[in-house]
Amino acid sequence: MPDPSTEILLVEDSPDDASFFLHTLVKSGLAAHLRVLPNGAEALDFIFCTGAHAQRSPANLPKVIVLDLKMPKLNGLELLCRLKADPRTRTIPVVVFSSSREERDLLESYELGVNSYLVKPMDFAEFSESVRVLGQYWLQFNQTPKP
Repeated sequence: MPDPSTEILLVEDSPDDASFFLHTLVKSGLAAHLRVLPNGAEALDFIFCTGAHAQRSPANLPKVIVLDLKMPKLNGLELLCRLKADPRTRTIPVVVFSSSREERDLLESYELGVNSYLVKPMDFAEFSESVRVLGQYWLQFNQTPKP
């Protein structure tokens, strides 16, 4: 059964990027609760407690969702659109963490309601620092309403 105290949901299809993300959170002391899912379709099942995640309690929503844009089954923009359209998930902060520097991806993400858009650095040290700051901000400093 999934951990009911998940704080970060990382939706990322690259095992290497997910591993780097987790490694950095652990090293920073911020990885108490991280759930990694490989695509937007599985993320929807997790968040809305359907499919393989039907036994999960819908009261245990992530504190922040970090998502890649280019994923199979349901891409990041489609997932973002569905999350921001539903009153149950509209207030969950969503951070795009993508290698895309395309202006249209940035613009569409903000039009759909993303809370932050970060471009993944190619350098491991810069990638790690981005993840550390992201985790620290969204877990320690940012205040969100209760669902």
